[in-house]
Amino acid sequence: MADADAHIVLEDAIPIDEPKLPSRWRRLGLMVSLPLLLIGGGVTYYVLNDHYVSTDNAYVQQDKVSVSAEVGGRIIEVAVKENQDVKAGDLLFRIDPEPYRIAVAQADATVAAAQVRRVGMETTFQVSGNDIDSAREDIDFFEKEYRRQSELMERGFTTKARLQSAEHDLSDARSKLADAQGAALRARAALASGSAAPGQDPAIVAGTVQRQKALLDLARTEVRAPISGKISQADRLQVGQMMVTGLPAVSIVASKRPWIEANFKETDLKNMRLGQPAEITFDAYPDLKLRGHVASIGAGTGSEFSVLPAQNATGNWVKVTQRVSVRIAFDEPPARAMIAGLSTHVRIDTGRNGKR
Repeated sequence: MADADAHIVLEDAIPIDEPKLPSRWRRLGLMVSLPLLLIGGGVTYYVLNDHYVSTDNAYVQQDKVSVSAEVGGRIIEVAVKENQDVKAGDLLFRIDPEPYRIAVAQADATVAAAQVRRVGMETTFQVSGNDIDSAREDIDFFEKEYRRQSELMERGFTTKARLQSAEHDLSDARSKLADAQGAALRARAALASGSAAPGQDPAIVAGTVQRQKALLDLARTEVRAPISGKISQADRLQVGQMMVTGLPAVSIVASKRPWIEANFKETDLKNMRLGQPAEITFDAYPDLKLRGHVASIGAGTGSEFSVLPAQNATGNWVKVTQRVSVRIAFDEPPARAMIAGLSTHVRIDTGRNGKR
């Protein structure tokens, strides 16, 4: 009975298939094909991208002009604010012009005094000429008188005192002629002009130049934008603040002429040429991708132009891969506003010949 039941159970049981293990050749094919695929993909990627060099040590650069006052004084008006767009010639700020207006008036007075002095010297020269003519007439008269007294003295019709008096008058007239001639020379010398300004009175020229300088300083009390761009660091401009000559007061960023300054490793420069195409992406604008080209390659590495260049004359020298600045120009105006200092990623196709 028990054998019958066991037989029934065995007949009712569902057969279970034994798992089939992969064959030896299949395992071997998988082991070989996977590395080959990885190696082939790597080789393909290397071949397709071997002529590209890239760097993320790249930043947006723009021309920046530091504007300073050419004359000193107190600021009485500020016409701009931070991040304001300005055009070349727009007023930035104004310095108190009153001291410079006074300087112009003082220069006018100096010119007037020189002109009066000139007129006086010309009059003196004319008077000295008249004195010479008068002295010559006196000499002619007293010479005749002296000869007449001498003839009378020989005949005994005059006294020795009269002859001496005539002689004294002739000598005095000759002395006056010499004095008049000396005065004329001094007046002529005073009216003379130098080779630097022929035909012009030096004092009048000096006063005129002083007046021009005063007018120039007065005009410079209005400080205007030298270029078009965006105002930066305008917080240094405050009404009532004393402005020092040459001290940077405000900066203008020329936002219309941006470029990329990319720092490439020296080992990336082997095949790099001017004009090669570049692809530019931005951390700030992930969806923006621009095209450019190599505009110039730096004349030295970054360490070469640093404030304290490295001195490798010691025995503790370690070779460090240097970076060279490469300027990338945009092929077309960017669709988004460029901000100086933005981080970018630059990829250059060194397999293309430069054409620019």
